[in-house]
Amino acid sequence: MHTNSDSRLKPGGLMLLIATAFIAALAFTVQASAQRMITFDAPGAGTGAGQGTAGVAINNQGWVTGNYTENSNANYGFLRTPDGKFISINVPGAGTSTSSQGTYPWDINSEGVIAGSYVDASNLQHGFLRTPDGKITPFDVPGAGTAPGQGTFLGNINDLGEIAGAYIDASNVEHGFVRTPDGKFAIFNIPVADQLTYVDYVNGINNAGEFAGGYIDTNGAWHGWVRYPDGSFSTFEAPNAAFGAGQGTDTSGINGEGAVAGQYYDASNVSHGFVRSAFGSFTTFDAPGAGTGAGQGTSGTAVNNLGVVASGFTDANGVEHGFDRTPDGRIIEFDAPGAGTASGQGTYVFENNLEGVNVGFYLDTNNVFHGFLWMPR
Repeated sequence: MHTNSDSRLKPGGLMLLIATAFIAALAFTVQASAQRMITFDAPGAGTGAGQGTAGVAINNQGWVTGNYTENSNANYGFLRTPDGKFISINVPGAGTSTSSQGTYPWDINSEGVIAGSYVDASNLQHGFLRTPDGKITPFDVPGAGTAPGQGTFLGNINDLGEIAGAYIDASNVEHGFVRTPDGKFAIFNIPVADQLTYVDYVNGINNAGEFAGGYIDTNGAWHGWVRYPDGSFSTFEAPNAAFGAGQGTDTSGINGEGAVAGQYYDASNVSHGFVRSAFGSFTTFDAPGAGTGAGQGTSGTAVNNLGVVASGFTDANGVEHGFDRTPDGRIIEFDAPGAGTASGQGTYVFENNLEGVNVGFYLDTNNVFHGFLWMPR
């Protein structure tokens, strides 16, 4: 999943996650005859508008991480075990005085190591790692700025402990980075990037050390890329992507086979899902029921190693819905029980694991967030 640069600069609790969630898929719809939905709320999560619980990432063993916002609007991370128990995560030094401060886990690998970011009392962002025994290691990328809104934005970790993310320097320029398990950093910028280079969040790096992201040109259009372990890049554009401000090709994640999921925006500012194979071929798709107006449409948020794309779509009323797209083109739609039906409400998907379990959150009629797990069978 990719989060846009504005939301990374201003990480504002669970409302941030609405702006960062994307959605995707095509073919025909399979009704939910053999599906299972589990909803959950972290202990201590608030119950007011903009508060609650958001599931963000899931590993292949079923451990879930995410964040929750208390009634005081302080933000904390959580770890949910496969049997439904919760462990709260609070990075030392994380701020609690504003809704943008706190602890934000973004990814968890198969070893149970969590990678994320925290925002301190000065509104400066830092990266952190949490090991399964609860040890937390904060870090900052060399060259990261130290003014409010700057710092280190950590979004991915693979099973080898390699980390990919981005940082904003003292001149407010965004750069990508990769950190090896022994703590060494490689800094990079896409050579053709004009404005900024970003790395996808949640499932942006695979175990081969390939990771996906994008850059923005001088017109404000998005373009996709994959970075390989030797430091080389492939840049790409989805078919029919437009090149105006806020348009283009927006990547969301990469699987172990090197396939990239995402969405592209056409000349009418409608989004469409895509999967790009490791060899560069594209499959584009639209979910039945997806709206066709500006700001509506279909997105691909994550792709697992079996080629199933965890996705969603925005309908003509601005309501969000989840679905999976299988490699043969089937679409299996779902909505969380209790999801609201007003514009901006609904079901938001973040990631799926090898078992096909989707994780995300839904926004209810009172604009409170709740986490969910959805299994297609």
